[in-house]
Amino acid sequence: MPRPKKWRKVCCMPRNTEFVPVGMNFQSDDTVVMTVDEYETIRLIDHENFTQEECAGYMKIARTTVQQIYNHARQKLSVLLVEGKPLVIRGGEYQLCDGNEPYCRCGGCQRSRRGCRQTEEGDNS
Repeated sequence: MPRPKKWRKVCCMPRNTEFVPVGMNFQSDDTVVMTVDEYETIRLIDHENFTQEECAGYMKIARTTVQQIYNHARQKLSVLLVEGKPLVIRGGEYQLCDGNEPYCRCGGCQRSRRGCRQTEEGDNS
């Protein structure tokens, strides 16, 4: 019996899911597809400066899995940059944050949004 699939925790969906180089005409088979969990590793490691170990803890998966996902994502980024191909972010093996996490650094989960509203309301009084 195969081991059950372990979903990767993603805090929030990307704001932009399509990127196209300016002035280029493309066919749909030219598009590079990055999964949401690949996007999340790029966001956490490169944008939020997480280590792979921290990223693994945040996404609730093994560090070796993070390394594999991250390497796939970077390979896709190199193809779209070097070859000038469009990027679409969709799909993957992920589960969105349910708001019950002890912390959320991207501000996208329900718990973080509730905390931000409370802070703003407290500042206005």
